[in-house]
Amino acid sequence: MRVARLDSETDFAGWRSAARTLRDAGVAPEAAVWTVSGEGDLFGEPPPTPGVAQHGFTVPKGFMDLAERVILHRSEQRFALLYRLLWRLQAEPNLLRIVSDPDVARARDMASNVNRAAHKMKAFVRLRLVAEGPEETYVAWFEPAHRVVEATAPFFARRYANMNWSILTPDACAHWDRQSLSFTPGADPAEAPTEDALEDYWRTYYASIFNPARLKVDAMQKEMPKRYWRNLPEASLIPALIAAAETRTSAMVAEPPSEPNRRVVRQAQRLSRDGSFEEGAPSSLEEVTAGVDFCRRCDLWRDATQGVAGEGPAKARLMLVGEQPGDQEDLAGHPFIGPAGKVLDWALAEAGVPRAETYVTNAVKHFRHELRGKRRIHQNPTTRHVEACRWWLDGERRIVRPRVIVALGGTAAQAVFGKAVPIAANRGKPLALSDRAQGVVTYHPSYLLRVPDAAEKARAYAAFVEDLKLAWALAA
Repeated sequence: MRVARLDSETDFAGWRSAARTLRDAGVAPEAAVWTVSGEGDLFGEPPPTPGVAQHGFTVPKGFMDLAERVILHRSEQRFALLYRLLWRLQAEPNLLRIVSDPDVARARDMASNVNRAAHKMKAFVRLRLVAEGPEETYVAWFEPAHRVVEATAPFFARRYANMNWSILTPDACAHWDRQSLSFTPGADPAEAPTEDALEDYWRTYYASIFNPARLKVDAMQKEMPKRYWRNLPEASLIPALIAAAETRTSAMVAEPPSEPNRRVVRQAQRLSRDGSFEEGAPSSLEEVTAGVDFCRRCDLWRDATQGVAGEGPAKARLMLVGEQPGDQEDLAGHPFIGPAGKVLDWALAEAGVPRAETYVTNAVKHFRHELRGKRRIHQNPTTRHVEACRWWLDGERRIVRPRVIVALGGTAAQAVFGKAVPIAANRGKPLALSDRAQGVVTYHPSYLLRVPDAAEKARAYAAFVEDLKLAWALAA
């Protein structure tokens, strides 16, 4: 049995060094024990046992990025899980693409939880003034779900660059002196600052933006878990706001409706009429968003919650076109946020494509489905739906003017190219488009979720990532 001792709970460099040594010595995952001692001794007794050297073994960059996030998780099994993945990668180089594999799924789930904890830290840290005068100093107490302080502190350094501040947590404390970041060991809750006068203003602001008509207590507590409430000044208002929500909503409903902006309404109604591309065509993405929700070019609007327009920069180099909104997209009003959207996010990250720099949309803007009990089951849009909605897609293409358009699946390819384009026969190569852009066809992310065979799923996912790499290279 080999024992690897790390200097701290977040000692990624130490884990990487120990994992490399263990792997080169041929130490199997079940024969390795990971512990945190802080003694600076990388390996405990017995001394290293020579094994068959595995020099030259490399891992994909995606694994190292994943490992850096997983290390920050509080699970005591994280070191062993990552070493097990490292061990398996030599024989299974495409392992990380098999999202159904238990080890891969667990690691991705840990990384997702860490990312969520970092997001919560950015959202729920409340700095309090503790020293006034020319050198004002602010301090916050926070208890993150995972060990994300050092990874998240640069965000606060950029956001509050002109302030002296400290963020105290039980794990580690971050300090900024307007020039550099420093870190010290974790603090005690007794060191947390008391509230300051600014928090009265914050509570007033929170109460003013609270919308009782849109209150969903379960969703609110999921986004703002109760474990953070004791450090949020606005949390003291929440029980009373929830209790009064029904009364306030009734009062709002009883009030006469306000008149909408007539210009916006006329514009949206004008854009929703049948007509040629040149007549009444949208001239901005805001007009597309307004018009899609009023669109009556086909009958899909009758059963959909709302129209879902594309999202992204107005002058993106790369446009991704999917089939249609799914159930979650229909409810939220944003494209690619459901299961297929998660697969797309993973693949974009692996391909080195920043999603924030792409324009993501769909060939059809309303969700086509059928009801089975209380469930809404996806149905493929027809050619008639695609033809009716191409007017909006053409408008998006004309406004965004992407260099490359990626058609995700057969429906998107039909909308982008104006004809059926077999995916398997045409993926992996650039295709010319009439507006001087280049086209790339590839699988839809939802297809990757449906492939039953693990090996075939891995091959399809790998091809999907390669197609995204090609598109990004063409766009650049």
